[in-house]
Amino acid sequence: MQLISTIAELRARLSDEHASAFVPTMGNLHEGHLNLMRLAREHGSCVVASIFVNPLQFGPTEDFDKYPRTLEADCARLQGLADIVFAPAVSEMYPVKQTVFVEPPPIANELCGASRPGHFRGMATVVLKLLNIVQPRVALFGKKDYQQLHIIRQMVLQMNLPVRIVGGETVRAADGLALSSRNQYLSLEERGKAVFLYQTLQEAQKAILQGERDFERLEKQAVEALQANGWAVDYVAVRNQSDLQSAGTVQGNPVQYELVIMAAARLGNTRLLDNVEVCLAD
Repeated sequence: MQLISTIAELRARLSDEHASAFVPTMGNLHEGHLNLMRLAREHGSCVVASIFVNPLQFGPTEDFDKYPRTLEADCARLQGLADIVFAPAVSEMYPVKQTVFVEPPPIANELCGASRPGHFRGMATVVLKLLNIVQPRVALFGKKDYQQLHIIRQMVLQMNLPVRIVGGETVRAADGLALSSRNQYLSLEERGKAVFLYQTLQEAQKAILQGERDFERLEKQAVEALQANGWAVDYVAVRNQSDLQSAGTVQGNPVQYELVIMAAARLGNTRLLDNVEVCLAD
């Protein structure tokens, strides 16, 4: 495995590679990231991981300075999984003040975007830069951040980028909690309660599969259940998988068959994301 920190060296190393698979990360790796790396091996002869904590996607009150930097441990975990680790400094990715940005679609202002203004613009901008630097055939992102994956897919489609985006399934702990770098911020007591977010989404999923179609009522019930158990809820939303618009009959069209129930909520000081897909029978 080769550790590279400059764009010039990375481009030189990849100049003869024509089937690379790329997994962008912010480091502090867990099994969810490693699962994406294993999946990447199925899609490319050369597997590239990036480790870069992107300042553009952190708001002024968010934890950019506190975000864990664990490069040595991350590289140890990537041994045997990645061929190349690209770990640039901020000055390498942003040698001049970034004044050109990707303007994401309107959905970026909803869901997580409603409470994190500018987050998806910063995320999309750095992903576009990384895709341009690495120029992979395939890039892989986790489904846990469903909104992020959707925005990246739209960017690639609308910007005619020559890369295929693959979504990796959410990896969960034994009790069902979605793995996340932010889980380490949970206290022992909070960790025991954290799985309730997933359980709440599973209950909504079960109701839809049993015929419930009042999605607003389902969302309200989920929010109330979480609040009753000590959560501060940003949102619970039933959306179409295809466009992340609210599920339901629109202009006479029936409910789409592929839905996703998405949620973001805080337990103590830790903000957690999760989602479950729902596929209805035709």
